[in-house]
Amino acid sequence: MKLFSCLAAALVATSVAAQTAPPPAAQAAPVPAAAPAAPAAADAKSQDAATLKSLAWLEGCWRGTAGLREFREQWMPLRGAMMIGVSQTVDEKGATQGYEFLRLEPRAGGVFYVASPSGRGEMALKFDGETTDKTDNRDDTIFTFVNTKQEFPQVIAYRRSKEGWLYASVEGKVGGAERKATYPMRRINCETGEYVKQ
Repeated sequence: MKLFSCLAAALVATSVAAQTAPPPAAQAAPVPAAAPAAPAAADAKSQDAATLKSLAWLEGCWRGTAGLREFREQWMPLRGAMMIGVSQTVDEKGATQGYEFLRLEPRAGGVFYVASPSGRGEMALKFDGETTDKTDNRDDTIFTFVNTKQEFPQVIAYRRSKEGWLYASVEGKVGGAERKATYPMRRINCETGEYVKQ
């Protein structure tokens, strides 16, 4: 009973206070409206998000061979405005020939493909656009990343084939000479390593 009377008194006091206008001196000054976000920054963030979403198809595992080497890439799902991946190349005896830690992430100026090959320092290539190759009725989509300030690689491109293939190409200069390598891969089951039907 005592608790109820305390609550009732509090409600009455609140009701009276709400009906009594405060004196002019006690009224709060108007709060200025928040400045709108810079349109350019908002547009850039939206564009980066759209670019990353267009690359979300990479999620999962990929495998391919070239000569006696087998290479694999594995990409985690797009989360926290970033995709994280890893690649590994092994020889016919199963010995590791190379590996890379990979990221697709927004930075100042756009979305970047960031690679740390075989424990060496990072290299970053900026997303340069998405194009469609309709030659020979292919209808492939190509995602290109560029950094002309470094010798190799200067360009990394991921070609998404409608037949379910992924062609990763790397090009640049080695000793002043132009070099390009292409790694054809197909989607596989991450656990079994078996090819997945598209």
